[in-house]
Amino acid sequence: MKTRAITAFFFTIVMLGSIFLGPYTFTGFYLLLSLAALYEFFKMIKTSGIRPHRNVALIAAALIFLMTAGFHFMQFDSKYLFLLVPLVFSVFISELYKKSKIPFANISYTFVGFVYVTIPFCFFFSLGFLQNTTEYSYHLPLSFLLMLWANDTGAYLFGMKFGKTRLFERHSPKKSWEGFFGGVFTSVLAAYLISLQFTETGVFVWIGMSVLIGCFGTLGDLVESMLKRSLDAKDSGTFLPGHGGFLDRFDGLLIAAPVVYAYLYLILR
Repeated sequence: MKTRAITAFFFTIVMLGSIFLGPYTFTGFYLLLSLAALYEFFKMIKTSGIRPHRNVALIAAALIFLMTAGFHFMQFDSKYLFLLVPLVFSVFISELYKKSKIPFANISYTFVGFVYVTIPFCFFFSLGFLQNTTEYSYHLPLSFLLMLWANDTGAYLFGMKFGKTRLFERHSPKKSWEGFFGGVFTSVLAAYLISLQFTETGVFVWIGMSVLIGCFGTLGDLVESMLKRSLDAKDSGTFLPGHGGFLDRFDGLLIAAPVVYAYLYLILR
């Protein structure tokens, strides 16, 4: 428990620093974080006998993230997406030379990595530019993380105290409906406090964002638990002592970030 608390403290400081220190630090940190999470995903998948094209995928993922950043910093045209075409075809071509009994499983999981890990991190990154596509503001990404952490903390505390009705026992035996609603409540409370500080957005918009984070953040947690159980893995990695890997810490973000971005885009833009 002590190791877990120390790791959480220092990693939280690093994450908050990456948000407060400006757009370039924010970009660099979350680029590396998204690549580390994608690497963990492929490493877990390999334990099942599937061999995704990891190196090609990491290069393509970096390009996707950097093109997202380039759009916000320099208004890159979407035509630069065509740079990904050779990489996409290289996956199919290289599979032809492999002696694999499941070539399309290798190909499929390569692209699943983009959808499951890289794209959600791009959506989270884009929250920093949602209010103005060319100017960075830390308000939305910071608020997202604070609500996500509040949801996780509330779900844990309410689940420990009142949890009786299992949420999805087959995938995550410890999660309960009481913990789920407690997490949403805590996230809503965090949203209200945030609305007092960041007044450019109405309180009900913040509360709507917190409810989505509570619901889809929990879904993300369950989806990652389902993935680990299907691969008979306890954690996605060992980089964070007491917490597992990066995927374990950001599983809620992977599902919640695209949904929250779409919600805020429709309201704020």
